[in-house]
Amino acid sequence: MLLWKRTGAIGTAIAAVLAVSSPVPAAASAGDVSFTSHGVTLHGTVVAPRGGGAAPGIVMVHGSGEHDRDDYRAEAEAFAKAGIATLIYDKRTEGYSLFERDYSVLADDALAAVQALRSRPGVDPARVGVWGLSEGGWVAPLAASKSQDVAFVVTIGANGVSPDRQQSWAFETYLRRGGVTGSMVDMVASTNMRTLAGAGVFPEAGYDPVPVLEKVRQPVLGVWGELDRLTPPGEAVRIFRETLERTGNRQYTLKVFPQAQHALRPTTDGFDKLDGFAPGYLDLVGTWVNGLKDGPVRSSADPPPVQASQSAALAPLAWYETPWSQIAVWALALLAFAAYPVTALFRRRRGGTVPLAKPARWLASTGLAATAGFLVYYVVLTTGAAMAPGPVLLGRTLPWLALQLIAVGVVATGVVTAVSWWRAKGGGGIRVGLLLAGAVLFVPWAVHWGLLVP
Repeated sequence: MLLWKRTGAIGTAIAAVLAVSSPVPAAASAGDVSFTSHGVTLHGTVVAPRGGGAAPGIVMVHGSGEHDRDDYRAEAEAFAKAGIATLIYDKRTEGYSLFERDYSVLADDALAAVQALRSRPGVDPARVGVWGLSEGGWVAPLAASKSQDVAFVVTIGANGVSPDRQQSWAFETYLRRGGVTGSMVDMVASTNMRTLAGAGVFPEAGYDPVPVLEKVRQPVLGVWGELDRLTPPGEAVRIFRETLERTGNRQYTLKVFPQAQHALRPTTDGFDKLDGFAPGYLDLVGTWVNGLKDGPVRSSADPPPVQASQSAALAPLAWYETPWSQIAVWALALLAFAAYPVTALFRRRRGGTVPLAKPARWLASTGLAATAGFLVYYVVLTTGAAMAPGPVLLGRTLPWLALQLIAVGVVATGVVTAVSWWRAKGGGGIRVGLLLAGAVLFVPWAVHWGLLVP
């Protein structure tokens, strides 16, 4: 999943990967249901198989972002054709947003849906389980660990690592695919993610799925696309297998589908999404769930798919890296650079001279361009451009290359201004001294954010 989805272009990019829209011929009856969780009434639909008998059931748990029941109707109808009653529901919006979410609450939503499905006529209450895609791959096992009423767990594109680590890996994967290398990759995938988590605006950033998997005693079917570019699939397969083996839950099937992406759609490279589903995926879920009535599952796991790179745990922020420290340094540098032209304007209007005008003017101009320009591009990157970086030159996007050149200009003009100020024995007084102080603050800040790093 992309468990943590941003607004704007990134939301569009991730939604395009996770969305389910290919038609599957309907062969099921449907009935609307409502259930309550944490004071919120959620609404859904049960897509049931035709014919009599007590059918097994699946509750489908959403990926990240806003979703309604129709996003998963194609799979629900396919599962119903396989004889499985499937509940799809509208995801909560209260208490769930870009900056707020609680996996425990989402797991309780799924458990309320499980109870609703277990009470439906024609459903065998002892054979109702949960299916989770992407973010649901964290939530579905959590629901199972909280209640034995969950008979089994199916995960699609699940993670074995934390959301911040997964998101960092996904950003790096997309940037490198676009030809980006060096400091911009580190800034977006590491510095940026660490800062967002440290600022508390990345909900559930450090959620560790392993302790939850250790508590799951139900049969587990884990499914991944070989070319998943949002979740590190090789690591996930390995972590699922090792964790379940270590805790003695050997009722698992871990399957990797070739030429499939995150949501088990066919793909040529993991970044595009073709029509339909990976051949055999829907049949596997139907056969596996129906086969649970015949006895325990025998453990089996496909080899982990090869990843171009491994994910890495994100280091906690040092005191000087904290969001407020970085904002303070950035703001002080910006004010120092802005103060010079503002005071120079008033000085000219009063007919005064502006000492060291030329080098100081260049320092103020480059400093303002670097600090203000970085803020603008940072917002652009973190709301989508990192997933589609655009034209690249020398391993850098054109805006990033321009910002780096301007940052070098700040250092160069700062040195020239400092030398001129020293030769003039402090000519320009506090105004130029303040400007130079801004340049001094700018250097470590720019190094931290990669503007002065290759």
